[in-house]
Amino acid sequence: MEAVIAVVALLFVLFVAAGAYVTVKAVGAAKRGVDRTITQARRTVEDHTLRAKSLAQLGPAGELAQLRLKLRTSMRATQDALHAGAAEDESLKESLGLFQRLSAHGHELDGEMRRLESEPDRATLTERLPGLRERTERIVASADSLRWAARDRARRFADDDLDSLSAQIDVEAGALRHWTTEEPPASATTPPPPWPEAPPAEAPTARQTWPDEPRRRTAEAPTQPAITPPDPRPAYPWQKKPRPESTT
Repeated sequence: MEAVIAVVALLFVLFVAAGAYVTVKAVGAAKRGVDRTITQARRTVEDHTLRAKSLAQLGPAGELAQLRLKLRTSMRATQDALHAGAAEDESLKESLGLFQRLSAHGHELDGEMRRLESEPDRATLTERLPGLRERTERIVASADSLRWAARDRARRFADDDLDSLSAQIDVEAGALRHWTTEEPPASATTPPPPWPEAPPAEAPTARQTWPDEPRRRTAEAPTQPAITPPDPRPAYPWQKKPRPESTT
């Protein structure tokens, strides 16, 4: 009985622990989702604000807003492209490491330009603007290079896969149309067979050539009755007379 109670207690503890673990995971996932939503909303608001400033403000302030918008747009697009490609291509993990280092420089530059937006000394802002523009162009060029390299690699893989798939489909289509690959009729590909040789002439049986003409005539002549000499037959001196039969 005590063993049964111990097993039930152990199962209860396991169920409680599993429920707590699932709850913590769910709360963490929900918190990350909320944080992601808030970050994305804040980013969207800031991008719209920068776009409005770049259009509404003139001079160094307007150009500064344009530089920030250009930097953020390029870095975000590169980040999305690399993360999407790394899920299928292990070679992009090294590119992700390089982008993380580049992203550190981008965040530092973006923070510096954000602080300069509230700078009251416009002369100082105008003086520092060429250096900010050069750094922005360098970071954007590097980010664009990584992004387009990742896209070209993905497109190359897609083209290779399409070529392989097309070749396999061609082979399968040929196999399905197997009747079109059979040999054509003999009349279309091979010359007609020669005429059969004439059978050898049979030996003549009743009619022969000219050397046997007399025999042929004899054979063809109708049978005539034998000529019977008239009675009495003549007797010739050299013929012997028949002996009379002896009588007793």
